[in-house]
Amino acid sequence: MNNHSNQAYDALALFSGGLDSILAIKLIQAQGLRVLGLHFISPFFGHPEKITLWEETYGLSILPVDVSREFISMFIDGPRYGLGKILNPCVDCKILMLTAAKKMLGQHQASFIISGEVLGQRPMSQRIDTLNIIRRDADVKNILVRSLSARHLPPTDPEKKGIILREKLGAISGRGRKDQIRLAKKFNIDPIPTPAGGCLLTEKESARRYIPLLEKKKDPQPDDFYLANTGRQLWNRNYWLCIGRNKEDNERLTSLATDKDYIINLKFFPGPLGLLRPIDDASLPEEILESACEVLSRFSPKARQSNRKVDLVVQKEDWEKEFLIWPGQQQSLQWQEPVWKKPSYPDKTEDSHTL
Repeated sequence: MNNHSNQAYDALALFSGGLDSILAIKLIQAQGLRVLGLHFISPFFGHPEKITLWEETYGLSILPVDVSREFISMFIDGPRYGLGKILNPCVDCKILMLTAAKKMLGQHQASFIISGEVLGQRPMSQRIDTLNIIRRDADVKNILVRSLSARHLPPTDPEKKGIILREKLGAISGRGRKDQIRLAKKFNIDPIPTPAGGCLLTEKESARRYIPLLEKKKDPQPDDFYLANTGRQLWNRNYWLCIGRNKEDNERLTSLATDKDYIINLKFFPGPLGLLRPIDDASLPEEILESACEVLSRFSPKARQSNRKVDLVVQKEDWEKEFLIWPGQQQSLQWQEPVWKKPSYPDKTEDSHTL
């Protein structure tokens, strides 16, 4: 990955990796200007591992920007403009990204910001009233160029000053994709990115993993949400058990473990790794540890087929304890997978700021 941290550019662009964000940059690059794409990262979105490939494939300069703490703070406090159908605070998210981009302009000697929003493409965040609110609240009214829909929108300072030519910007609107495909061919974009879910907060299957965390933990941190993305998720009151599904999960759980977590392994059989985390320093009775070991042993076929008790080792810093368990037999303590529901944490959807 190239180092773009202190280089000079004419503009900064919000870059998701999708076709619209690529085209938004290409329209400005075609006018001879240097553009730096900002790829924002949090536990819910972002693919920093793809940046080098994107740069080489599409001829772009891209810088990863981690906004995990800022995003989670906004999310936990309750998004000012509410949530979408699932847990997605799309309007507040876009305001946050543009605010962060504006703060970076001076560092890169850039004078304006580009985004790939298309007027009317999305019902929540790309209506004309919403686009105006986003521009206003991020305080980027005169410097935000939505280059795909620019000719449907009021001229911005870069257009008025002749830095970019308005007639060479886009006039795309609506939910169709024909105009974007035509532009992609014009700019020889190959391969054309396929539409895909970019934010885990828009999908029930992933969003449900965050519900217990939002409801039970006082001050969740980025690594808590990264942990919620990893492996099988099980909860028993204020006890959180994550079980790896493969080697990659096991390695990820190990890297996310803190000094307050309990790591569980089968001693003599192959199987998953477990991470047990008491929430907010909850005391940990031995029966919880034992039941967590029993649950983990269920996911080892060889342990289940052994027809005998199996050994499991629980470790926490310098402390270690072994348990002898019948795999899959104990039913007294119930561990449940998270289920989807709207969380009971601040959501300001009904307040006076709602769109």
